[in-house]
Amino acid sequence: MEINSWFECKVKMDVMQDDGTTKPQTFIYLVDALNFTEAESRIIEEVKPFAHGNLDVTDIKRVKYAEIFTSDSDVADRWYKVRCLFITIDEKTQTEKEIVNNMLVQAGTFHDAVEGFVKGMKGSLMDYRIASVQETKIMDVFRYVAREKKEV
Repeated sequence: MEINSWFECKVKMDVMQDDGTTKPQTFIYLVDALNFTEAESRIIEEVKPFAHGNLDVTDIKRVKYAEIFTSDSDVADRWYKVRCLFITIDEKTQTEKEIVNNMLVQAGTFHDAVEGFVKGMKGSLMDYRIASVQETKIMDVFRYVAREKKEV
């Protein structure tokens, strides 16, 4: 499992309307970054092509997702937060213990989100159960991609 630092970025920008006018709208994006400064820089770079005028990062907060499951489907235009409980046995007390993890699943519907999560968890050796599935307002997820270094 990759170790990522995820930041939820709230971005207010002018968006072109069908009638040609611009209207300010706020969107939420998820970005993989090392710190708040890098998150702000990366999200501006990612969304700048879609802004028509003003662009302002109004909020950034660190969020924890143990895993992010993407989809290649054209209708997978939403992101769902799946609260998953991993079930372990405490060896000392021999009692069940549940460890909470949040996962993010890209899907078109609630049903597809559950299927995508189960598919993503296939092969996991841990017992788990789904505690909740909730549609988020996240518009897109931007993972860190290393750029090739130019030779001098």
